[in-house]
Amino acid sequence: MAMASLFLNGDDACPAALADLCLTYVSQNLERFCVKLPDGSLCFREAVLFPQELADQLLAKMATEGRLNDSTVGVFRNCEYLRLRRARIRTARISAEAFQKALCPHRLLELDASRVNADLTIPDILQGLATNKYCQESLQRLVLTGLTMSSLEEPSWYRFSALQGLRSLSLANVDFYDAGLVDVCSLPRLESLDLSNTSVTNLSPLLGLKERLRSLTLHQLKRLEMSTAQLLGVIGQLNALQHLDISDDKQFTSDVARQLLAQPGILPALVSLDVSGRKQVTDAAVRAFVEERPGMTFLGLLATDAGFSDFLSGEGNLKVTGEANETQICEALRRYSEREGFVREALFHLFSLTHVMEKPRPDILKLVVLGMKNHPATLNVQLAASACVFNLTKQDLAAGMPVRLLSTITQLILEAMRTFPNHQQLQKNCLLSLCSDRILQEVPFNRFEAAKLVMQWLCNHEDQNMQRMAVAIISILAAKLSTEQTAQLGAELYIVKQLLHIVRQKANQNMVDATLKFTLSALWNLTDESPTTCRHFIENQGLDLFIKVLESFPNESSIQQKVLGLLNNIAEVRELHGELMVQSFLDHISTLLHSPEVEVSYFAAGILAHLTSRGEEAWMLSPGLRCSLLEQLHAVIMKWPTPECEMVAYRSFNPFFPLLECFHTPGVQLWAAWAMQHVCSKNASRYCSMLLEEGGLDQLKHVHKHPKTHRDVKLLAKSILDSLQRHRARTGQLALTSQHPPPQ
Repeated sequence: MAMASLFLNGDDACPAALADLCLTYVSQNLERFCVKLPDGSLCFREAVLFPQELADQLLAKMATEGRLNDSTVGVFRNCEYLRLRRARIRTARISAEAFQKALCPHRLLELDASRVNADLTIPDILQGLATNKYCQESLQRLVLTGLTMSSLEEPSWYRFSALQGLRSLSLANVDFYDAGLVDVCSLPRLESLDLSNTSVTNLSPLLGLKERLRSLTLHQLKRLEMSTAQLLGVIGQLNALQHLDISDDKQFTSDVARQLLAQPGILPALVSLDVSGRKQVTDAAVRAFVEERPGMTFLGLLATDAGFSDFLSGEGNLKVTGEANETQICEALRRYSEREGFVREALFHLFSLTHVMEKPRPDILKLVVLGMKNHPATLNVQLAASACVFNLTKQDLAAGMPVRLLSTITQLILEAMRTFPNHQQLQKNCLLSLCSDRILQEVPFNRFEAAKLVMQWLCNHEDQNMQRMAVAIISILAAKLSTEQTAQLGAELYIVKQLLHIVRQKANQNMVDATLKFTLSALWNLTDESPTTCRHFIENQGLDLFIKVLESFPNESSIQQKVLGLLNNIAEVRELHGELMVQSFLDHISTLLHSPEVEVSYFAAGILAHLTSRGEEAWMLSPGLRCSLLEQLHAVIMKWPTPECEMVAYRSFNPFFPLLECFHTPGVQLWAAWAMQHVCSKNASRYCSMLLEEGGLDQLKHVHKHPKTHRDVKLLAKSILDSLQRHRARTGQLALTSQHPPPQ
């Protein structure tokens, strides 16, 4: 039952639907399935008949993912194979011409064009829809939130009244005036109208709809020139009205809500009333109003003085938005997700509740996601939301959140960091949320982008507590990046300089703390198989600094391990060998080779193996020192105990293959073979697979059979070959031909 209940917690706890995955793939790879027509628009190569609902979903997916433009919308010109009924093109960037050619020929029932780019105006849409006589009768719902009424080039002419079948119209946040309202109110079937934040000054034309208007939204009518009595005189005659919204998040002083609630018998059919943001609203007045209308199902009371009585708790059939309790706050986030002021207000109150939450609440986190998505450029929303995200995902709470939900919220956190790079508190909130083992280790998100953003923050701030968190995040992210991404990140000189600056600070303070350890780990990961980063390290006096660190902390094995791990990466770059062939440096490494800690000795041995691997001609110090180091190397490796756990992680075995070819220096071969045997024995599924994919099987066979191979190396090679054989028997994995042919 535990497994079953997991999958009942919500969509985010389940794998994505196959249809949704397919639509995402098609949307993101549309060019693969299409040919480009002479006008630049795309057309499917093959005539594929989409089920009508899937055609609607594909259009919405393309719009949501920012893939809908003049070129891609061309696939919908074929009305026979891609039939649209409910067209959702919110925030798309398409021209009037592309809109008319691709979407207007369809027999649309609904069109949601909220916040499309300014090139597509309301007159453009109305003119396009008017070219399809079927649409004039069939279109029932039209959402034009946030659009422009006219272009600069053309005079504004439009007629909503041509859309005779229209039942629902939203003109919220449109520069819409009284003349347009007269036109709209002549629509014979209109039942729902949203005039929020328009420039309407007189609502008297609504009386033309008084017998059929069921829903009226008048949120934040900023230019209304009617007195309260005049306004209620119009509203009071809308006898069929079931939903009325006169909320206002600008805190105007109008007492329209108080007078409405006090007027007996007004709007008897009302089941939903929103007065959020209005003053002089009391629990007593609201209760009396509701008791006179027992069918009421919703009350909006956010940012009012009401909603604190048990009767208005929102727990029962009567849903309430407010700030008195969790239920009211969540209802506010759900209903007001597109209203910036109300989202900010609700998040502010939610933050105080999330301080004490002890159980994972993915349902609440989803509501925070909604607010962040809808208001990415609003600082106050992002600030409050990021604080709530931290409270909802901190410590063990993240473990109870679905991975897909955490992935979404992490991407939104990164977007907030990118949008407001100079706001210290918001950046702090975001870093606090990112610094989660669950998120950093298990959740899919753009780790490369995250690492860059965190590094940018680190370079601009000196806050010690946040510095520790930032380098911790970077150290973990760097280990998760691909070799190419790590190299690209480390190639940024300022990143290496900043991390070395932190190490230098700690060394000067003679302080070992979490910040130093995380910074060393970050540098270690960033230099892994990245010659450019290694070169930056050397050019910025990194070697001298790290020698100082070894001298400053001679008894700190964890510090020694990280320092030597990074120096191993430097030693893998042959062009930098000359920088490392310094007597004082090799004296330190020789001493650490004999450390009782195998983790320390191992990395010291690796440095020596790389530096001695190129033969006597490349050795820049005395030949006697080289011979002595090789003898010590071989002897020490043979004494190492078998570690209990995996003590190192590798991206690939490429640095080891050249070392296996060093038949003239068995100590070098021995170190490479020991390293490969260690990780293959501790994590066979990962490293045996990696070794087979990189062609290591042929090379190991060659080493095992070669007459000059030392018997100690042969034993390790045989052990690795046995591990590979067991892995292949278990998985059936094929081995690739070696890309590193051994010398003849």
